[in-house]
Amino acid sequence: MSADTPANTNAADLPATLGVLRASGHVHRPVKAEVRENLLTRMRAGEDRFPGVVGFDGTVLPRLERALLAGHDLILLGERGQGKTRLIRTIASLLDEWTPVLAGCPINDHPYAPVCAACRRAAARDGEDLRVAWLHRDDRYGEKLSTPDTAVGDLIGDIDPVKLAEGHSLGDPESVHYGLLPRTNRGVFCLNELPDLAARIQVALFNVLEERDIQIRGYALRLPLDILLVASANPEDYTNRGRIITPLKDRFGAEIRTHYPPGLSEETALIRQEAAMDGGPAVPTHLVEVLARFTRLVRESSSVDDRSGISARFAIAGIETAAASAARRAALTGEEHPVARVCDLPSIVETLQGKVEFEVGEEGRETEVLAHLLRRATADTFRSTLGGADLGALSERFAEGATVESGELVGSEELLRSVGPLPGLSDLIARVASNGEADPPNPGYAAAAVEFALEGLYLNRRISKDIIDDRSIYRT
Repeated sequence: MSADTPANTNAADLPATLGVLRASGHVHRPVKAEVRENLLTRMRAGEDRFPGVVGFDGTVLPRLERALLAGHDLILLGERGQGKTRLIRTIASLLDEWTPVLAGCPINDHPYAPVCAACRRAAARDGEDLRVAWLHRDDRYGEKLSTPDTAVGDLIGDIDPVKLAEGHSLGDPESVHYGLLPRTNRGVFCLNELPDLAARIQVALFNVLEERDIQIRGYALRLPLDILLVASANPEDYTNRGRIITPLKDRFGAEIRTHYPPGLSEETALIRQEAAMDGGPAVPTHLVEVLARFTRLVRESSSVDDRSGISARFAIAGIETAAASAARRAALTGEEHPVARVCDLPSIVETLQGKVEFEVGEEGRETEVLAHLLRRATADTFRSTLGGADLGALSERFAEGATVESGELVGSEELLRSVGPLPGLSDLIARVASNGEADPPNPGYAAAAVEFALEGLYLNRRISKDIIDDRSIYRT
């Protein structure tokens, strides 16, 4: 939103002709100046500059802010699933809410400075009555996933045979069909996975980044573009798909490295934010923490190819699978309020196995490796959550010869009945439901807390567990 355009303005209420636009005091700013000034405004106001971006506050975001303030085109380098595209898309939120364009212009010419031939003719013909349209910031963002079959015409443009058939000559600028970059003129354009772009296509970007114009089919079509170009790439392309040619890298003003969430709290926050769980089964905090620890252990494992990375989508898919397992149990057992439990975690191993690139020597052991790391993550979470809890009453129950049966299709109330009255259950629930999830009391949360304690005792070798078919039997 520019200084002269009120917030939440309706486009129909904004100036509709060039004369009215001039009288309103509107000032034309290049895209990079627009982003810079709006970024500074948000910084001074203490507002969130990049909403939805987690774990980059002290590392990536300061570098990105410096690059935008310097007016640089930039490359984000990072392994898969580090939020590069999400971060790039938030840059478009730094554009003005509305910007004026010449009505009907395919490349969003500003009314004060028309570029294409048709717009210049219209400006000369209509003068101050030149029609003005308004473009929202959401429509000023363009994106292209780079693929080996991407052509120059897709990005830059090509001669339109239909226009030739209508009588335009080859040398006529109006015979051109503009590509994605010119159509995002006066906006932000993202090239995802830049190394996948063929070298000859990368060369076509030289003029866009340096001279800020385009060339089509050898014709002297000078079309100065006002654009902020942002690209993403892997720092080491382990698939050997291609590379960014050196002259193109040199034309980007800044290179910024991204990373996975630096700490457990950022990892859990990211899972909570991105997982599609609204309106579905509840997933207690301790299970989200288990998935976050599991993801970090997989990233650090010597059995996993560290060049491929472990995407944030790994943990997100895992927590969604656990929630789906709880929903399935509720449908089959009649539970009214499904809550995910430890028994829902083993089902995620096979689901996530395809997301991991293992070292060659681990062939055939993939499931075993992931299952082991999941048990470690569960044990670590148990120690951090219930390490100081008094589980004596539960241990005594087993010392007296009790057995507890659980499993993916064992309902919450059935599990609680097999445990029986348990002194200290409310304290156990309170420790596990650290964010108040179990208020008001819910049998599903109670069963989740008890089963988590049982699994922790088993992993710490204080009780044993037998797995028969799809059921787990805890005993001394």
